Amino acid sequence: MGLKQLVIDAWSALNFKPIYSDDRGMPHRRAFPEAAATWVPAADERRLAAYKLLAAYDNNQAGELAEFRDGPAARERREFGDPSMYIEAVLAHLLGREQRIVVPGAEQADGQQSAEAAAAARVEELLTTWAEDELLTMRVVQCERKAVSLGDGVYLLAWDPAKRRARCRVYDPGFYFPVLPEDGDADFPTRVHLAWELPEDKARDLKPRLRRITYELGWIGPATASGITPEGRPVRAPVLTEATDDTPAQPALGRGDTIDPTSGAIVRQYPWNDEPTPYTCYLTDATWNLEDLKGPHDVDNLPLTDARYGTGADGEVLDRLDLYVDFIPLIHVPNTVPEAEEHWGQSSLLKPLQIFDEIAGTDTDSSKASATTGSPLLTISGRPASNKQSTLAIAPGKVIEVGENGRMDVLDTSPMLAELRNHAEHLADRAATVARLPAVALGTTDPSKVPSGYALEISLGPLDALIGAMRLARDHKYRLLLKFVQRLHIAGQHPDWTGITPLPAEYAFGPYTPTDKAAVLTQVTEAFGAGVMSLETAVRMLRESGWPIDDIEAEITQIQSRRFEQARFLADATGSTDAVGDYLGLDIEPDPKPPVVQLPAAGDPAEDAEEDPAQGSGGNEA
Repeated sequence: MGLKQLVIDAWSALNFKPIYSDDRGMPHRRAFPEAAATWVPAADERRLAAYKLLAAYDNNQAGELAEFRDGPAARERREFGDPSMYIEAVLAHLLGREQRIVVPGAEQADGQQSAEAAAAARVEELLTTWAEDELLTMRVVQCERKAVSLGDGVYLLAWDPAKRRARCRVYDPGFYFPVLPEDGDADFPTRVHLAWELPEDKARDLKPRLRRITYELGWIGPATASGITPEGRPVRAPVLTEATDDTPAQPALGRGDTIDPTSGAIVRQYPWNDEPTPYTCYLTDATWNLEDLKGPHDVDNLPLTDARYGTGADGEVLDRLDLYVDFIPLIHVPNTVPEAEEHWGQSSLLKPLQIFDEIAGTDTDSSKASATTGSPLLTISGRPASNKQSTLAIAPGKVIEVGENGRMDVLDTSPMLAELRNHAEHLADRAATVARLPAVALGTTDPSKVPSGYALEISLGPLDALIGAMRLARDHKYRLLLKFVQRLHIAGQHPDWTGITPLPAEYAFGPYTPTDKAAVLTQVTEAFGAGVMSLETAVRMLRESGWPIDDIEAEITQIQSRRFEQARFLADATGSTDAVGDYLGLDIEPDPKPPVVQLPAAGDPAEDAEEDPAQGSGGNEA
């Protein structure tokens, strides 16, 4: 009957837009044709439409999108980039001034690193080198901007045999289609698709296509190899063992695989696991012609008979290719902590979006009012009867003749323009309040009007809560990413990672609030001098406050190499020259041992004479 439905989900804050939610709660078909594609699951239509609507606001195209429903009049909407400015402000505070990779235990103050500390320092060095080669900082900015503006971001890790390192790519969340379990862990789906449409390419005689890349965790099966069907389609076929007189050909096992005698399943010992596991990750990269996708198919159940499988750079056909890892190398980054048993985050634009619409409407009205203020309307009364013109053009230096008691009136619209501008400022403050971005965080506060540093800190309270919640939603995701990077390098048998055991690693975001360096220095000096703070913590606090410290461990080594008084105390306490040398970072040679004193035997006259020359000389004289 077409009754109106109330839809409440992660994107229901957009329901106020008629183009996004009709009586059935579904988006406008002409405005969001991508979301209504036959291969898109019904549960993902609102999500994809929300991404496009939010991207339109970010790119000042909300009026262009509204034209599909409201006609050409929607193009008159004035959009001056307020949503994009809020996105950039949130992103800058989320990331902080700098980011770095930290492996707990990699910092030592005494120079005598244990085996665990040395291993942590080595892993941190390898991860930092990989991040520099892979431009990880830029990838993080790309992904986080999508997460902040759209609500979700996606990283993909893949081993590159040519470059001998794990590659990191960022995908639009509109390409991401996880198969979420109905009653399971929504954070870790066991089957994930990356799918998007490819346009027609007449130059290469290619029709519109759908490409789908699938990662799936499954039971380890027999080994397969690349092959070709009689029709010329690349596929993977099972590898058989060589038949003998007594034994027929059997499916061969992959390298390192064994059969568990208890369960009969094929198991594999991964270097990062303590026990063998029967699971592996399979990769499939296939393409379909859109015209062949007829019937009730979605991205998860496309007909494999019409698929054409891709080929990797190493020549392997990507048809359930065994990646020899027991995890899916895709990391979904939500912008906010998802609701219980949910998977998707929410955009930072979602809650204040109606205010942004009001700001755009006020800007549009201001633009119209400024036209009448700059070119005011004039009315003339008492004009001579000989002048039959009803409208006169006003120009500088022009003289207009009026009759007796004639007058000229000007329509002054400047008060209305001023009121509109005040209203726009009020709406901007309201949007900042809803988005939890105080004026000082947006850079719109006059520093001279801040009464004190304490008042500034109090005003940043909402921002602290916002950034704390956003970083909480990301903390585990980046730990997972760095864990997968370590495992991929070990699985790829990179020589630098030989003998390395994966360790927990963090991607630490930098400080985002203004810091009083002098105050931090005073606090650190007093706390460290009183012995209630370690040197590692002191140097870390100085670095986080903006002091130019590139390497904490190297800075600690340089500090200790000049603390000779502390080295003397260490020598007195331990009596060890080696400990003092390690503390100062010097190669101290121990003092040579003094010769052993040989005492003369008792009653030896000659030795007595040598010991007392005066007595011996007197005896000779006598």
